[in-house]
Amino acid sequence: MDGGYYIGWGTLSLINAGLAQGKNRSGFNWFLLSLLLGPLATFILLLVEKR
Repeated sequence: MDGGYYIGWGTLSLINAGLAQGKNRSGFNWFLLSLLLGPLATFILLLVEKR
């Protein structure tokens, strides 16, 4: 596989972690979840409300 794919997926996970922290949620947990779900985790984060 192309190395850029992994870099992009990892970058998206970091962005999701920051987005989760902005919504008062665990950045680390969302980082791990994003590694598994990728863009789907971003979509879920956009739908959940801030705590």
